[in-house]
Amino acid sequence: MRSQCIWTPCKVLTPMSFKPSTLFTFSFSKQLLLPDKSIAGTSSTRRGISSYPPLMASSPSLKDGVSTQNESTQKTQQPLQQVAKRLEKFKTTIFTQMSSLAIKHGAINLGQGFPNFDGPEFVKEAAIQAIKDGKNQYARGYGVPDFSSAIAQRFKKDTGLVVDPDKEITVTSGCTEAIAATMLGLINPGDEVILFAPFYDSYEATLSMAGAKIKCITLRPPDFAVPIDELKSAITRDTRAVLINTPHNPTGKMFSREELSTIASLCIENDVLVFTDEVYDKLAFELDHISMASLPGMYERTVTLNSLGKTFSLTGWKIGWAIAPPHLTWGVRQAHSFLTFATSTPMQWAAAVALRAPESYYVELKRDYMAKKEILVEGLEAVGFKVFPSSGTYFVVVDHTPFGLENDIAFCEYLIKEVGVVAIPTSVFYLNPEDGKNLVRFTFCKDEGTLRAAVDRMKEKLKRK
Repeated sequence: MRSQCIWTPCKVLTPMSFKPSTLFTFSFSKQLLLPDKSIAGTSSTRRGISSYPPLMASSPSLKDGVSTQNESTQKTQQPLQQVAKRLEKFKTTIFTQMSSLAIKHGAINLGQGFPNFDGPEFVKEAAIQAIKDGKNQYARGYGVPDFSSAIAQRFKKDTGLVVDPDKEITVTSGCTEAIAATMLGLINPGDEVILFAPFYDSYEATLSMAGAKIKCITLRPPDFAVPIDELKSAITRDTRAVLINTPHNPTGKMFSREELSTIASLCIENDVLVFTDEVYDKLAFELDHISMASLPGMYERTVTLNSLGKTFSLTGWKIGWAIAPPHLTWGVRQAHSFLTFATSTPMQWAAAVALRAPESYYVELKRDYMAKKEILVEGLEAVGFKVFPSSGTYFVVVDHTPFGLENDIAFCEYLIKEVGVVAIPTSVFYLNPEDGKNLVRFTFCKDEGTLRAAVDRMKEKLKRK
């Protein structure tokens, strides 16, 4: 039976003419069925653990717009999955997939990068107090003033740069939104943007939303050094921006001063912007973190992206920010205004308290994570992995090939189902999945007991072939 649409015309409403009784309506003879919310993505293949059913599977044949199937068949027919073309290649994120599998199989989750321990009490108490004090309504769109000031103070301490908290800082709902607001606010359709692979998966997705053309420079083990000659060939006067993540997820690489200086020179020469994701800046173990904005001539062309979650083990708060000169902040704020408008008010007040923590907090944080890293790295080496150096973040990348599985996805499936440990297949972080098929990523942002239990499971059940 064809669904019938009945419409009632109405005049255009102006603020003076609108009355609550002045309405127009659409009614349908059949209620539309919504897609199963547990299924996301399309029939297009994206790097991941599982594939989704084709969009056109079991579609009834149509004649003159009317289904030739009977009424009972129609009632069970699911509508086609629909998604904008710019996103149809993407599926549910690998992190969601792997965390779901961890729960299903009772596996120890060393995949997704969220701590299994809580943030500091003094920060949580500050959030509770802010809520009790009635700081619960919309914040200023680009950030609570006290929090913006705290960000500026921390940035000066870390980089030596003085920024205007009202004109050059935008508070966002996590660094993920800061990334999206930067891409959507500063990149035009057709603009060329350079990424370093492997890369955090939201980079490619948000650049696709912005309609950018992506060029990729692959960082390769064992040290994941920047191939300077390849980069020089890639950056041209058609390049709009370069996106850098240091310390680097997933490899743990930290861009050296020499690498950053070379990138800076190329960007200045070709009038290119730099977007730099520095969420792991306080988890730099073997080298000092260098912020791209602090290099000569770079602040005016750099957007620095950061967040609270990694440093204070409060990933669920989703508090992030973007620091940029006013002419770039304008674009970031325009996009931010129509993405989220404002970020959680009480959490911003608490975040201001967090950023003013004494230096002893950061010293203890680094000491704690270095101990966790040692447990995991020594365990992985004892199991038989080839472990690559990690100078920052709380991730370690390993070569899984000694265990005889054909690729990273097959290995991670086996590791979850047969061993009871979760890792992330790194091929999802490359434009060309083949570049990452031999590598998987483990995280050590877990308590020591969890790390030791995961290592023990692998020692017991994971055998080299």
